[in-house]
Amino acid sequence: MQRFNYPAPSEWAALQQRPAQAEAAEVEQRVRAIFDDVRRRGDEALRHYAAAFDGAALTDLRVSAPELAAAAAQVPAELQAAIRQARHNIERFHAAQREAELRLETMPGVECWRRPVPVQRVGLYIPGGTAPLFSTLLMLGVPARLAGCPDIVLCTPPAKDGSVNPVILFTAAELGIDTIIKAGGAQAVAALTGGTESVPAVDKIFGPGNRYVTAAKQLAAQRGVAIDMPAGPSEVLVIADESANPVFVAADLLSQAEHGPDSQVVLLSNSARVLDAVVAEVQRQVQELPRQQVAAQALQESRAILLRDSDQMLQFSNQYAPEHLILAVDNADELAAGVRSAGSVFLGHLTPEAAGDYASGTNHTLPTNGYARNYSGVSLDSFVKKITFQRITAAGLRAVGPVVETMAEAEGLRAHARAVTLRLEAIQ
Repeated sequence: MQRFNYPAPSEWAALQQRPAQAEAAEVEQRVRAIFDDVRRRGDEALRHYAAAFDGAALTDLRVSAPELAAAAAQVPAELQAAIRQARHNIERFHAAQREAELRLETMPGVECWRRPVPVQRVGLYIPGGTAPLFSTLLMLGVPARLAGCPDIVLCTPPAKDGSVNPVILFTAAELGIDTIIKAGGAQAVAALTGGTESVPAVDKIFGPGNRYVTAAKQLAAQRGVAIDMPAGPSEVLVIADESANPVFVAADLLSQAEHGPDSQVVLLSNSARVLDAVVAEVQRQVQELPRQQVAAQALQESRAILLRDSDQMLQFSNQYAPEHLILAVDNADELAAGVRSAGSVFLGHLTPEAAGDYASGTNHTLPTNGYARNYSGVSLDSFVKKITFQRITAAGLRAVGPVVETMAEAEGLRAHARAVTLRLEAIQ
């Protein structure tokens, strides 16, 4: 990790830069070409990309009912139980986010209300590859089901033999999701955006991915399909004071670094002793990881920064706006009250970020790359729209009508005013 001692606030912006995403223009150009190809050739294009990128020769892009039913036998009982417990916790937290229909009279005879309505068809993208994220399927599928979305389409890349990871299939079956497409990368997002013979076009796309998937989601948004949020590589910022346990903090940093070579971890401390101990512990623990090479690459763009006090650390964190923020401090509640920009916050020495990734109940689909300044993580709200309704009685029109007439005339919109005037004349 890169080490910095007491940088001046004027230097913070440079230290808050995420790892550069090289060849952005080239990525966008390739993604546009994939979108155009999928639009033209549909399923044929998806089969072509499955062969080219995944090494899979597919005849049927959809997971069959027998494939789905057979998955459970390949998942150890202990993992099945863990997934069910995680689902229970996620359901409890997200079910509590339901909002009742809001209904009130703004003035006598003028009734307004707002009703949550589920997004009708959602697309979930779940990466496969070296780390098939069945946990993300829980994080997206559970609130989609709770929201009442009628149609859920899952896209996930196939293995070379054309199969889909059995844990992903088991989790999908647990959630009652049976429209599962063997497609990954930008081509999956393109299919969800415009539809193909096998893939229904959706209204909103959710899920993480590499820079090609991210670029594809941004292109989908330009073409009228909503997305959960802009997202980039995973990241964590840890604020650690003198009370922090360096072993715990190092493990938390590495739990993000192992996501990918472009992940970033940031350590802030007002204790030189803790900073040194954590950096040394990171170097020790990384040697023990199966994904050592991945984590080591991420650490090259990661930073350990010594600051003067809690106020500076909190100010730096709010400017950085981390996806995950860990407060490894004694006064975690007090410090948490000052958090203004973060995707999800973990308080105290016994709250690892990994718990939120899997099973505590909060959602792990969170804004990265500084988007926590203006985006929330995925929640039940992400899967619903809020539609407003109103009804006006004769008494209500007499009360509110003159207000509308006056304002419409002042804006020069005579037809607006007349729509009220004609009604008022009719009820006299």
